[in-house]
Amino acid sequence: MQDHKKFIRETFKNAKESADRGDYPHGALIVCDDKIISRGYEWLKSKNDAVNGHAEIDAIRKAQKTLGQPYLKGCTLYSAAEPCPMCASAAFWAKIDTVVWSTSREDMIEEMDKKKDGNFSWRQIAISADEIFKKGIGHEIKTIPGVLREEGKKLFDLPT
Repeated sequence: MQDHKKFIRETFKNAKESADRGDYPHGALIVCDDKIISRGYEWLKSKNDAVNGHAEIDAIRKAQKTLGQPYLKGCTLYSAAEPCPMCASAAFWAKIDTVVWSTSREDMIEEMDKKKDGNFSWRQIAISADEIFKKGIGHEIKTIPGVLREEGKKLFDLPT
């Protein structure tokens, strides 16, 4: 049985490294058989890549390379925040079994409302990861939301 809190804390470390570099505080991991296969970091700003610069995409691609295959059956994606629709779709296409996250899409929206000074510019598509997974045909993904949520919300206070 995987220790979800332990792995979510690892995503927080990745998120802090991303923020230290000037990117948004997001981090992700792929775990297989209780071992970290890959670490994902946010690269959106530093690599000027709004598509491939998401931490979950980074973690999925690295895991595929490490395992030498496109599908990550038996693996879990851990994310410091609920994956956006693009990243949730990538998890579906990669056949990941479980997705675990800390803060929710609603938490991010609440933070955006608090930070109207222009420094916080995350955009949202109003579709949850669970909605994406429920629409998928041919593969089911289990979700475990809200792991260490209050601790994860502190990442929103990091300068980016």
